[in-house]
Amino acid sequence: MKIPASSRTVPEPARIRTIIVDDEPAARRGVRLLLAQDPEIELVGEAGTGAEAVTLIERERPALAFLDVQMPGGDGFETLAQVGVAAAPVIVFVTAYDEHALRAFEVNAIDYLLKPYDDARFRAALERAKGAVRQRRGEAESARWHQLVRELATARRSAAASGRVVVKTAGEILFLKPDEIDWIEAEGDYVKFHAGSRGYLMRETMTQLEARLDPQQFVRIHRSAIVNLDRLQKLSPSFAGEYAVILRDGTKLKLSRGYHARIAALVK
Repeated sequence: MKIPASSRTVPEPARIRTIIVDDEPAARRGVRLLLAQDPEIELVGEAGTGAEAVTLIERERPALAFLDVQMPGGDGFETLAQVGVAAAPVIVFVTAYDEHALRAFEVNAIDYLLKPYDDARFRAALERAKGAVRQRRGEAESARWHQLVRELATARRSAAASGRVVVKTAGEILFLKPDEIDWIEAEGDYVKFHAGSRGYLMRETMTQLEARLDPQQFVRIHRSAIVNLDRLQKLSPSFAGEYAVILRDGTKLKLSRGYHARIAALVK
């Protein structure tokens, strides 16, 4: 059944956690009012000094900061130095002094708003900053994905050495002992591991999976099924010279003609 467009649920992107740092309350209020017009922005705090800004960044971990340059208790550059590059959010400097512009870009600020600025100039800076935040998120997601791939490869090597089978499912990595697996079936672009009353789906092809299973314990009986020979109870004649594979729990599977030789070689 086709779902009406009006009833589809589309996940919304995470709002951008933002802070304002300026020693002038009126200046903070101006930035706050402009940010409130953008639904992508989530204002999570304000600070009036450099020391407060460091504490706020460490506590809230914002993705974006509108940061004044000259403040009591440490200027904007000192604030960034204390926070450190790794923890620093995307920075838009907001100041009444233009002599700091070069230094601002040397510390990778995304923009430099010179007071007084109009709404259009602020929105332009905000759009640039949001783009930088999205880019960082994309790079972080890519890094997490590559790390997961590396961890999975390491896990598979470790599991292979210990005789276990690695199953990546529902965001988890499971280590199944071969004797826990009854049989495996293909489900579209996935394979499903049957282990007692449990079933585990993993995105992988049957051919890829078959290549990393012990051929002395697991045998493919059909293009869509692999069985654990320890679970094999009997082969039952079906029709036209074909057989059904009966497992100990009563599961009945088809033995395709093209796979007869594999069973015969292992059970003779």
